[in-house]
Amino acid sequence: MQERELGRSGVSISQIVLGCGNFGGVGSSPAFFGQGILRDEAFRIMDTGWELGLSTFDTADAYGGGRSETWIGEWLASKGSAVRDAVTIETKTFNPMEAGHDQGLSRARIRRQIDTSLQRLGVERVALYMAHAPDENTPHEETLRAFDELVRSGKVGAVGASNFNAEQLAEAVEISELEALTRYEWVQNSFSLLDQGDAESVFPVCHEHGLGYEAFGPLAGGWLSGKYRRGAVYPEGSRMTQRPDSYLRYAKDRVFTALESFEDEARARDVSMAGLALAWLLGVPEVTAVVVGPTRAEHLEPVREALALELTSAEREHLQGLFP
Repeated sequence: MQERELGRSGVSISQIVLGCGNFGGVGSSPAFFGQGILRDEAFRIMDTGWELGLSTFDTADAYGGGRSETWIGEWLASKGSAVRDAVTIETKTFNPMEAGHDQGLSRARIRRQIDTSLQRLGVERVALYMAHAPDENTPHEETLRAFDELVRSGKVGAVGASNFNAEQLAEAVEISELEALTRYEWVQNSFSLLDQGDAESVFPVCHEHGLGYEAFGPLAGGWLSGKYRRGAVYPEGSRMTQRPDSYLRYAKDRVFTALESFEDEARARDVSMAGLALAWLLGVPEVTAVVVGPTRAEHLEPVREALALELTSAEREHLQGLFP
């Protein structure tokens, strides 16, 4: 497992990051708090991820209504100082901790939320902290000043942005440079063979400013794993039965045709579709790291496959060309 520096943050992360968004819930959705992955399985996933070399764990204050951070903190405490000191934690803030509670990136809220995150994680500092989404009601400058204070105080090592488009990211970075504030050193966005929009918009911003890029959703909500079949009912408990809105656009004949060809490509290489999708992503030059979010420890097996599979540039271009 390689480690790569995230932008110019001075912080190195594992090229595959363990996403803990479904620990005790399903992402940041209050409707699912208390559901999702149970604590014992979350511990199994963290054990397996650590054994595989996933030394960076990704979470957020609102994941599972705080359960994700709490369970990571408990897992770290159970492992002793050697493991605790070697794990890099990245967490985020923006979404409400409970239905109807406040959200956003105001200075007061950021200062409050980082303290509660540190408490749940059982640490005095997190290496990486993110704006989980843009806040249309708070000026970039206010948010960036709050993040700057956290870095200067030592509570946070570096800051980044998640779910930002190219315009929002460029504007924030430019404000930081003009005001001599801590800047976003990376962006964490959805990117996969089925979701390549950032290649033409966000990647150029990253190139211009020397920013890192973390790709979440590498399997496009399970679509690239072969979970969904043409004409078949979506499996119970899958993303398409829980939070389908972002993925409904894939339910088209041309996508199923591409997936069937992709399955043939995976079979020819004796790997799973998920493993091949991850291997393709690892070869994207702009992608610093890929965030995987298994719901069972066994779901990390495609990581092993991807790390062992090196695709040529011609193979990568061919696979990319399968998808509309």
